[in-house]
Amino acid sequence: MNRRPVEERLQDFDEVATGLSEQNAVLEALRCMECPRPLCVNGCPVSIDIPGFINAIANEDFRKAAHIIKQDNMLPAICGRVCPQEAQCQSTCILGKKDKPVRIGALERFVADWERENGVETPETAPATGKRIAVVGSGPAGITAATECLRAGHEVTIFESLHAAGGVLTYGIPAFRMPKDIVQFEIDQVLALGAELKLNHIVGRSVPVDELLAYDAVFIGTGAGLPYFMGIKGERFSGVYTANEFLTRVNLMHANKFPEFDTPLIRGSRVAVVGGGNVAMDSARVARRLGAKVYLIYRRREEDLPAREEEVANAIQEGVEFVCCANPTRILGGPQVQGIKCIRMEMCECDESGRPVPRACTEAGSTFTLDVDVVIEAIGQGPNPLLAGLIPDLKRGKRGTIEVDEDGRTSIPHVFAGGDIATGAATVIWAMGSAKKAAAAINKMLAEN
Repeated sequence: MNRRPVEERLQDFDEVATGLSEQNAVLEALRCMECPRPLCVNGCPVSIDIPGFINAIANEDFRKAAHIIKQDNMLPAICGRVCPQEAQCQSTCILGKKDKPVRIGALERFVADWERENGVETPETAPATGKRIAVVGSGPAGITAATECLRAGHEVTIFESLHAAGGVLTYGIPAFRMPKDIVQFEIDQVLALGAELKLNHIVGRSVPVDELLAYDAVFIGTGAGLPYFMGIKGERFSGVYTANEFLTRVNLMHANKFPEFDTPLIRGSRVAVVGGGNVAMDSARVARRLGAKVYLIYRRREEDLPAREEEVANAIQEGVEFVCCANPTRILGGPQVQGIKCIRMEMCECDESGRPVPRACTEAGSTFTLDVDVVIEAIGQGPNPLLAGLIPDLKRGKRGTIEVDEDGRTSIPHVFAGGDIATGAATVIWAMGSAKKAAAAINKMLAEN
């Protein structure tokens, strides 16, 4: 997919990838072999009829393609942009064995963008059942659960604690990767099915727990909002951010436009981002757009980075300097950040993920210091602990997740959970897949009662 020139995109937060033209989309769709047993569908967490919508594109029936996708996924423009298709649907494409796989994600994005520009058709819903569903959280999991329950004819109320809907799509993923007008547009399509969205509503505070549990069913999709810390000296210095805070200040609260928006942010001239996942790449690329020289510190090798290859390539193009096989041991300064001390790492035997286990070097000269004035910790996050601790009898796992069965049912029979709050931090599409399964169980339960 074409990308805007580096020198241009570093000056703004506009989208980097430019999408496929109609001609290129049709040509790409014609590459599909129409396998009698399409493995790509098995690789999709929400089970989209991939051969069906690609065939419609090949026949230039883009309206039909949109209809097919939205039978299983009401957020196609979002998924087409941020899903790791290379590790899911595209990884099972037969063409990929001898050639490049069909670019399923790019085609999904094309269809969603085409429909947005040419008029959207709202899917039909079943007759009203009179059943009331409460959905807590308006991120990918919450929106998906709401969609599936609305399709079944239930009345759905979505409670969102922030002043804007979208969860991680809004506060976490930068606009140059996930434009906020597209997030809002797709959320609006779900609201058009009949959902009521209540912003600035914190369950347990503005919404009593007893009121929540009075609904016929409850779905909890509050995500992974608890950041992890390195546990080293200097983390309390001014200029140290978690990626969660840094990205929220910029993406949701527009700190990059201070003082137009009253959300201050320390704009470092030299920034260290610690981590190697997509969130680390997002943080590094945002810092570059704010004018900083950026070091990305990762304890393994560059080839071990868990971030998507596309995002790694974008970061390199945009001038992020990778400092691999290194791990921070101390943040220097006080009260302001003045540097970060690191130690070189050597790679040992591989772990269960297939990546080598890093170990600190013991040789002389293995430590070094980077001259930075801002440090961003992007080493992961855990489930949001606030709501789960307020609901009596709701069992939680060792890492703070809500315990659920294979259908997403919690220890309270009519309460379900999905997404990162149940699985731990994962991808947008995996959150949607678990929420879709939980919603199916909710619909089945209410149909039987």
